[in-house]
Amino acid sequence: MIKKYFLFVVLAILQFSCENREQIKALDELYVNKLIQERENKDREMKDDPHSPFNIDSIAKFEPLKYYKPSSEFIFKSKLYKNEKQDTIKIFGTRGEERKAIIEGYLLLKYRDKDYKLNVYKSYGSQGQSYHSIWYTDKTTGNETYHVGRYLDFELDDDPEHIYEIDFNRAYNPYCAYSLLYTCPIPTKEDYLNFEINAGEKNFHTELNTEKK
Repeated sequence: MIKKYFLFVVLAILQFSCENREQIKALDELYVNKLIQERENKDREMKDDPHSPFNIDSIAKFEPLKYYKPSSEFIFKSKLYKNEKQDTIKIFGTRGEERKAIIEGYLLLKYRDKDYKLNVYKSYGSQGQSYHSIWYTDKTTGNETYHVGRYLDFELDDDPEHIYEIDFNRAYNPYCAYSLLYTCPIPTKEDYLNFEINAGEKNFHTELNTEKK
């Protein structure tokens, strides 16, 4: 009886694992090649661009950026659910300075049968130009990924029914992950996603990649 029960449990686990693998679709070869090329280009820019934090900060030591392997598991699609009342909120930079941002709305991510909200923020540059940002933390934050959080680029479409692709394979670290000369917005507790996002850029370990003048 015990052996039969044990066999049943093993078969159930194997079936569950197979179903999960089937849900994670293989990535298109063109997509993977393009993503790898983007990462190689960013490494070259970080190493050679005079405006790179590694060239602005004389004590920051360049090393190739670290990434998770590309995965379709962390590519989502969602429309932007705009907030009827777009509140201006206070956020803080990594140096403790206060900033303001507008919550434009949120994207809805469905992961393993659960829904998660991902905020989209609207901010203004020094010349008054508006731009949109996504910043977040997840269960990898402070372990395999940068302890402040990671970012995603976001371009607003004029069509309110537009379906956006949210690709965490393109998640990246802000400049403050590489150099203390920079400050960046800190995600709020509302920007936390309660699962591991094993995609995109990993922790650079700034403290291990600096050298004294």
